[in-house]
Amino acid sequence: MSLQSALIGFLISKLFPTPISPQENVVLQTIAVATGTMPLAAGFVGILPALGLLDEERDGVPPLFLSGIKAIGWSCAVAFFGVFLSPPIRKQVIIEEQLAFPSGTATAQLISVLHRIPPPDTSVRRRRGYQAIEADEEAERPAIESVDHADITDLDEPEVIAQEGWGALIWSFAASGAMTLAAYFFPVVFSVPLFGNYLASEWLWTFTPSLSYIGQGIIMGFPTTLSMNLGMLVGWGILSPLSKYSSWAPGPVGDMTDGARGWILWISLAIMCADSLVSLIPVIYEVFYSKIWNGAIRLGSSPEVIDKDDQEIEIPDRLVPMRWVVWGLAGSIILGTLLVWMVFGNEGIKPWATVLGFIMGGLLSLLGVRALGETDLNPVSGLGKISQLFFAWIQPGNIVANIIAGGVAEAGAQQAGDLMQDLKTGHLIRASPRAQFFGQLIGSLLSILVTTTAYTLYTRAYQIPGPSFPAPTAYVWLGLARLLRDGQLPAKSSEFMLASAIIFGLVAALKAYAQRRGAWYTKWIPSGVAFAIGFLNTPSFSLARLIGGMVEYLYYKRIGRENAGIRLIIIASGFVLGEGVSMSQKSAQPSPEEAKRQAQLEAIDLKNYLAYQDAMNRYIYDTANGKLNVPKRDEIAWKSLWEHSSVDDDGRVDT
Repeated sequence: MSLQSALIGFLISKLFPTPISPQENVVLQTIAVATGTMPLAAGFVGILPALGLLDEERDGVPPLFLSGIKAIGWSCAVAFFGVFLSPPIRKQVIIEEQLAFPSGTATAQLISVLHRIPPPDTSVRRRRGYQAIEADEEAERPAIESVDHADITDLDEPEVIAQEGWGALIWSFAASGAMTLAAYFFPVVFSVPLFGNYLASEWLWTFTPSLSYIGQGIIMGFPTTLSMNLGMLVGWGILSPLSKYSSWAPGPVGDMTDGARGWILWISLAIMCADSLVSLIPVIYEVFYSKIWNGAIRLGSSPEVIDKDDQEIEIPDRLVPMRWVVWGLAGSIILGTLLVWMVFGNEGIKPWATVLGFIMGGLLSLLGVRALGETDLNPVSGLGKISQLFFAWIQPGNIVANIIAGGVAEAGAQQAGDLMQDLKTGHLIRASPRAQFFGQLIGSLLSILVTTTAYTLYTRAYQIPGPSFPAPTAYVWLGLARLLRDGQLPAKSSEFMLASAIIFGLVAALKAYAQRRGAWYTKWIPSGVAFAIGFLNTPSFSLARLIGGMVEYLYYKRIGRENAGIRLIIIASGFVLGEGVSMSQKSAQPSPEEAKRQAQLEAIDLKNYLAYQDAMNRYIYDTANGKLNVPKRDEIAWKSLWEHSSVDDDGRVDT
C-alpha cells in the first residue's frame, strides 16, 4: 500500500502549481497507510464476521452484529494503541538495530527517484544473532512487494514518469472498472466454469477474471502466488474430494460446518500456526542472545564506544516525546477498555481481560515488528493464535471473549508493524518522525469513519461471509475458539493437522535457515502462510492472482529488473483501484435483481403475509408445547424462511 500511495500522491501533486516535497510525500503515504490499516487491524475482515457466525445452539450465544455506532466504538477502541507503540519500537528496531524493512526501504527509493533526490543510503547493517553483515549480502526478501532496489534506481526522469504514469494508471483503472461494472450487470462474467458446470456448482471450481486479483498477484509476486496455488491444488484438488468421499465431510463442499471446505479449514489452520510459530523462533532467539546473553557478558566490562550509525540522527524537536507515548498508551488502554465494555458488555468480555489483551498486543508487536523488519512478513496470524491460546486459559469456555481479546491483541501487532514500514521510509528520506506520528493519528482517526462506512455499505449489499466475500479468516478465528473450548475436531482432521504441521514446520525452518544464509533458492521454498491461504479461498481467488504473479515474473525476466522501472506497479495499482472504486459504487445501491426483489417484498399482499404469520405462530406454539419434535436448528431455519423465500412476478411467496 505504501508504494501505491506514494506513487499516486506524486502523480496527483503534478496537477498543482507546487508539487509536494519528498518529506511531504512520506507523510502523505503515512496517512494513507494508517487509514488503510484499520480494516485489518480492527478485524473487519475477520473478528466481526466471526462474531456474526456464532450459533446459539452450538456456542451458547446468538450471532453478534454491530450497528454503525457500535462499529465506530469498536474501531475507536483499537485505533490508537498501535500508533503510540510505534515511537519506542522505532528507536529499537530502526535506529539501534537498523533492520531492513524491505517494503519501507523500497518506498524510500521510489520517492527519491520520483522527486529527483539522491537515493537514500541503505547500506545499513542487519544483525543476525552475533553477526553483522552488509545489506548487499542479505537474502532476497519475499515477494510481497514486487519492487526492489534494482527496480527503481535507474528509472526515467520524473517528468516522463508522471506523463507515462498517468496514462498507464488511467487505462488500467478504466479497464478494471469497466470489467467490474460488466460483472455487475452480467454476474456470469466473474464466475466462469473451468471444468464444466458440475465441477463448478458442486466442487466450486470456477475462475474469476478479476483485474484487481491480477493486480494483487503482480504486487505479491510469482513465488507467493505460486505457493498459494500449490495450496489450492492440494486443498481443493486432493483433500476436498478425499474428505467428501471418505464421509469425513458429508455436507455440501462449500459448507463451512460439515462440508469439505470446513474440513480443510483445520488443515489450513495447522499449517499457518506451524509456519508462523517456527518463523518466530529465530526472532525470539535473537532477542534472547543479543539483549539478554550479550548484555550479561558485558556487565562489569568497560563501556564500549557506540557506533555513530546507531545513534539517533533527529533533533529532539522532530521526535515524539516519551511523555506523549506514556500518556497516549495509558489513555488508549483506558479508552479502549471502556469502549469494548460499552460495545460488548460484561457478557462479551470482562474489562480486566481487555486490559490484558492490550498488554499482550504490546508484547506480541515486538515480535511481529522484528519479523517484519527481517523478512517483510508480519506473522499476525500466528500471533493472533497465540493470544487465543492465552485467553482460552485465563477465561475458558467464553468464545466471544476469546475472539474479542485475541482481536485486541492482534490489532496492536498489525498496526505497529504496518506503521513501522512508514517510519523506516521516513528515516531514510529524513522526514520528521513527529510529523509522521501526527499523520498516523490523523489517518487512524479518519479510518474509523471510512472503515465503518465502507463496512456498513458492504454488509448491506452482500452477505459477509458469503459467495462474493468469503472472509475465510472469520472461520479461522471462530474455529480455533471452538476448538479451544470443547476440543472437538471433524473426523480424521486431527491426523492430517498433525502431519501438515510437522511438514510445514520443517519447511519453515528450512526457509529461515536458507534466508539467514542468503541462499538464492530461498524465495522458491513455499510459504506456509500463502500455502494455507490457498486452502481458505476457493480456486477462483487463487487462479487470478497466479496470472498476475506470472505476468510479474515474465515481465521482469524479459525486460530485466534494471530496465523495467515502475510501470508494472502503476498498472497493477490501477487494476486494484479501478475495481475498488467500482465496487464502492455498486455497494451504495442494490443490483437490479436485488431492487426488484425488494419491491416485490414490499408489494406482497397483506393476506399472504398474515397467513404466513399465522402459520408461523402455530408452528412456534406447537413446538413450544412439545407437539412437534424438531431439532432446534430446524426451528431456527424455519423462522428465517420468510427472509429466504423467493417471490414470483405477482408478488406471491414461493417457499
